[in-house]
Amino acid sequence: MVGKLAFVAADGPLAQDALQRLQNHYEHVPPEQADIIVALGGDGFMLEMLHRYLYRHVPIFGMNRGTVGFLMNSFHEDGLPERLARAEPVQLHPLRMAVRRVNGEVMEALAINEVSLLRESRQAAKIRVLIDRRVRLEELICDGVLVCTPAGSTAYNLSAHGAILPLGANLLGLTPISAFRPRRWLGALLPHTVAIDFEIREPQKRPVSAVADYTEVRQVTAVHVREDRGIVMTLLFDREHNLEERILMEQFLP
Repeated sequence: MVGKLAFVAADGPLAQDALQRLQNHYEHVPPEQADIIVALGGDGFMLEMLHRYLYRHVPIFGMNRGTVGFLMNSFHEDGLPERLARAEPVQLHPLRMAVRRVNGEVMEALAINEVSLLRESRQAAKIRVLIDRRVRLEELICDGVLVCTPAGSTAYNLSAHGAILPLGANLLGLTPISAFRPRRWLGALLPHTVAIDFEIREPQKRPVSAVADYTEVRQVTAVHVREDRGIVMTLLFDREHNLEERILMEQFLP
């Protein structure tokens, strides 16, 4: 028995068609009453659903009706209860971002994939990097820098040439985005227990924004990032195509 199911879908025609087919095929309840939520869309939609139902503490099984679908299973209309009964759970912990803006305002947000700092103007950002309150880079001159979780290491981090992290590695990735100085610095792999602080130099002249998944805060002066182990999210994957295997395969693609 897999319990009560809820179906949620992105706005695209593929996802909406799948939603209608599954709702016609299976009994379902609203997401607020479900034991398992089935999400139909792409990776962006999955991230949105993880954030939306964060405090419901129910597993989410994604089926790809989007583009890349790295966090999704393949879509099949038949045999869904059996797939869910056999599915393997993967637990994720988000990053918690706390930022201070130029005007003194303090804001927080959670990131499942990454926290990224990005320059807002034509001039490169100048950022001091501290790990557990110890300065590791006095000045990083760059387009930006990001901190990623293992689940997020195959997203923006990968396109910025960061390392792919296995889920059980207990690491976070720290990756520069188009670094100018230090020119040969390629980033770092950090224990998941560390606190990472970024201090923005010349924030008025060289404005920087901070983004936690899809939450953006502009004109920041300082950003604090650490993993929040108190929050657990559960994704369900088909055994033959689980997330650990996908992350491993990604490291051998041409």
